[in-house]
Amino acid sequence: MNGRRRLMAIVMLAAARVTAADAPPRVALTVGEAVERARAASASLAQIEALGRAAGAERRGAQALRMPSLEIGAAYTRQSDVPELILAFPGQPPRTIFPNIPDNYRFRAAATLPLYTGGRIGALAEAARYEQEATGYDLRAGTADLVLETTSAYWSLVTAREAAAVLDHALAAYDAHLVDARNRETFGVAARNEVLAVEVERDRAELARLRSENAAALAEANLVRLLGLPPGTDIDPRDTLDAATTTGAGENLDALVEAALSHRAERIALATRVKAAQARTRMENAARLPQAGVAAGVDYANPNRRILPPEAAWKDSWDVTLNVAWTPFDGGKARAAADRASARAEAMRLQLEDLDRRVRLQVTQRVLELAAAHRAVEVAARGVASSMENERVTGDRHRAGVAASSERLDAEAVRLRAALDHKDALVQVRLAAAALDRAVGR
Repeated sequence: MNGRRRLMAIVMLAAARVTAADAPPRVALTVGEAVERARAASASLAQIEALGRAAGAERRGAQALRMPSLEIGAAYTRQSDVPELILAFPGQPPRTIFPNIPDNYRFRAAATLPLYTGGRIGALAEAARYEQEATGYDLRAGTADLVLETTSAYWSLVTAREAAAVLDHALAAYDAHLVDARNRETFGVAARNEVLAVEVERDRAELARLRSENAAALAEANLVRLLGLPPGTDIDPRDTLDAATTTGAGENLDALVEAALSHRAERIALATRVKAAQARTRMENAARLPQAGVAAGVDYANPNRRILPPEAAWKDSWDVTLNVAWTPFDGGKARAAADRASARAEAMRLQLEDLDRRVRLQVTQRVLELAAAHRAVEVAARGVASSMENERVTGDRHRAGVAASSERLDAEAVRLRAALDHKDALVQVRLAAAALDRAVGR
């Protein structure tokens, strides 16, 4: 008998271990911790960072155009045999003027340095610098979007689960009411329609709970995606909805608009790109000016063809060249490129002007939404208190036989709607505050 008990204990322990191993991982998070995890796991932010590194490399490449460039090369050429040119002068032995040297070797080191480009290189480097700065602001804007998305997903999960909890409580109340209605029907003091009415309301609450559970599952899956967690991870939100929150209440609209115009990362990025576009316009205009540069090189060749007569021996030579070029007429190509760059800069400037107007509207909208959300919490809280008292009084009257079952059922339905409205009002404050922070650029 003891052996059987030990065997059963071992089997139960093994089953518990398998169940624990198969159970999905559980992660407890506050909203701040969720945001930090999302930042670390975001592929979109990593993509922007990669683009930032590319912009930095482009800037270094543009700056390098100002520096001397050194080129080193080597070549070997095998030529066919040719008749040698031999001249004989009176009183002198024959002399080979052009020998047959089929093997040719050459090493060359050359350096070039731009002297004057009309500001083209400086404008190109400036445009690249602005583009790199704009990419940095793109990263800030992407981070702000991710924070808002993660915050919304977090509170959506919290709201859906709390709504499911409210509906669980309502189902318990409906079950008690249903038992009472069926007992009353059994004793002949209630009609069948009273039981059916309670059953219908209970079924509606059951369906609402199913929808809340589905919404919670979807919000959790979205949060798992944002946080880069393994599929199936069970997230346990540590922050809860709080009726006492006053986030973002009473802030001055004009001050918020000014803060948004100063701190919104996407606005700063666009303003920086306007400067980059203007620099590219200067670069295109500089292409129509004269260009000057210097080049120098050293040749070490066998044979060195610059030395006559050539001979199969290693000899060196050097050269220095001053290049000046100007294209007074190219069919309008340079003018068209400059006009195109200027038009693009103007388009960006107008886009920035439009963004400023939209930012002002967004901040105004978010401030109004937040104020309405705070007001909705106050109204919903009073609605909960009123519905609870109404449900209590109606239940007492129903049990005393002075109120119809439909009145009690209506009071329970009103209580449920008030509780759900209160949860929704609380989360709307959180979401409106997060949206305001995003609109302001905080």
